[in-house]
Order: sequence, then C-alpha cells, then structure tokens
Amino acid sequence: MTVLAMPNRIRIALLVWLAVFAHALFAADERACPPAPAQPTPEMMQAAMRDARDHGFLWRITRDGHTSYLYGTIHVAAFDWMFPGPGVLQALRSTDTMALELDMLDPDIRERMAKGIKSMRSPALPKPLLQRLQRQAAAACIPYGEIAGLPVEFQITALTLVEGRREGLEAAYAIDAVLAGIGHGAKKNVVSLETPEAQLRTLQMQDPRDAVAFVEDGLEEIESGRTRTGFRRIARVWADADYDELARYSEWCDCLNTEIERKEMRRLLDERNPNLAERIDSLHASGKRVFAAVGSLHMFGPTGLPALMEKRGYRVERMDLRSK
Repeated sequence: MTVLAMPNRIRIALLVWLAVFAHALFAADERACPPAPAQPTPEMMQAAMRDARDHGFLWRITRDGHTSYLYGTIHVAAFDWMFPGPGVLQALRSTDTMALELDMLDPDIRERMAKGIKSMRSPALPKPLLQRLQRQAAAACIPYGEIAGLPVEFQITALTLVEGRREGLEAAYAIDAVLAGIGHGAKKNVVSLETPEAQLRTLQMQDPRDAVAFVEDGLEEIESGRTRTGFRRIARVWADADYDELARYSEWCDCLNTEIERKEMRRLLDERNPNLAERIDSLHASGKRVFAAVGSLHMFGPTGLPALMEKRGYRVERMDLRSK
C-alpha cells in the first residue's frame, strides 16, 4: 500500500495463513501480556459443541438443480465461536466440498507458503521506526529476534494479533482453520480457492516505501489503541451476524479516507473476488455441492461474492443467522 492507512483489522482479515504460525510467536509473559490460550479440555470441547450457536454470514446459491453456500468467516475468534451452530452445520452437512481461501492443513500449501515468505525481500526500516517496532514487540512479550526474519509486513501483523489476543480473540481459533479441520475430518473434498503464490503477491508491498509506510501505519494503529477498538467492533458484528452493520463497513472502518486507501481496498478485496467467484462457479458447475468459506469482507457490496454469483445466474438467498 502506498502511504498506507489501511487498518490492521483489514490486514488480519486477509492473512488467514498466519493463524497456523501464530503459536510460535506468542510466548506471552502473563504479567504484562494476555496469556496464550490453554489447551481446551475434552469437557470444554463438548460444552462448546453442545452450546454452539450461529455466527457470521451465510448465503445459499442455487443453479443447475443443486445448491452450494457462501459463508463469511473471521480469521481471529473466541473459543466459544469455533464450532458451527445449527444453521451453518446444516449447510455443511448438505455439501460435499469445502472451499477455502487456502487450506492451511494441506502440507503442500504450507510448504509453498513458507517458501514464498522466505523469498520475500524486506526494506531496511529507518532506525527510529525499527526502534518503535522493537519496543512494540517487547510490549507484546515477543522477543524481536523471533519475528525479525519475517518480511516487515508480517512482523507488524504478528504484533497486531497480540492486540486481538488482548480482546480475547485468537488466531488459533480462526474459523477458516476450524472449518478445514471439519472438512478433512468429515472426508469432504477440501480445496483452496487461491494459491499461496497469488496471496503473497497480493499481500506484499510492491514498493519499499509502501512497506515502510505499512509498518508506520500499523504501529500508529496499535499505539493509539485503534487496533483493539477495531477488533472489538468487527468481532461483535461477526458474532452477532449483523449483516446491516457489516454492509455499512465503509462508513465506520476509517479506512477509505484517501484515493490511495480506496485503491488498496480494491486490490485486496474487489480484485480478488472475480477469481474467487470463478473458482466457486467452476466447482459448482462440475456437480459439486460447495461450502465456500472466505473472509466476510469478500461478501458485501456490488463486487462481493453474492452479487457476483447472482450475475453468473445463481439464485442467491441470504440466510439469517441472528439469534432469535
């Protein structure tokens, strides 16, 4: 992004893969930082499954005599949200194919992602900015050496995840990762809608000046407390399945104030959506009954997936997941 003011909450929504690597980054000191999540006990898991209620955003899409689904996810979540509620579970049971942005349980996907990250080049940060980054890592109880080898865009994202943890939101509980586990456990066909290489091309700043601005903006978000505020709001909207509020995202996100920000939002969301729609359409047209789960921000507006699937001739029905 150029002169990035894109909030960290957007970056997190797009970096689903980081959930897989998050555990190694967050050896928190409980005196100053929120502790890492405890391993759930069997009793906790059973209670969570028993009491699960619906969250997120679900659409039924029908064409050629069979039905698929679009589901808007969140990439950091609370433990109680992990398991699908009755509405989402019914949709899952009626499908044979789980389609995710990336299936991070696929060893090939993980290997290609890791290889791609290693090949990325990071600019040298100005000394004052590097010192701020190091101070923030210390405040997050992450030894800077543990993230120093990551591209700078990913370093700031790792620190942003700690801010989510302060709000009780964990990358370890990412809904996409849970769905991948459910899909594999149920012996469904689990596919990736994108490639690691394509996602990394989208996520890496093409201009070194943009990467520096990305870090500076991310630190300002964290230091000001806006990151935590953003986490709280978007998490509440997702947990409450508040379609109307997320449809108004551009009004309250404070992320579309300049032409540069608007251009970047188009690149990160709108320009990816046609390819996602094409892949979902191809799977459905082959006779698959698809449960396509991607970040919720891909679902809204005239370039969102429901709108694009409707243009492709699907009958699209929004399913109300709000608690009655």
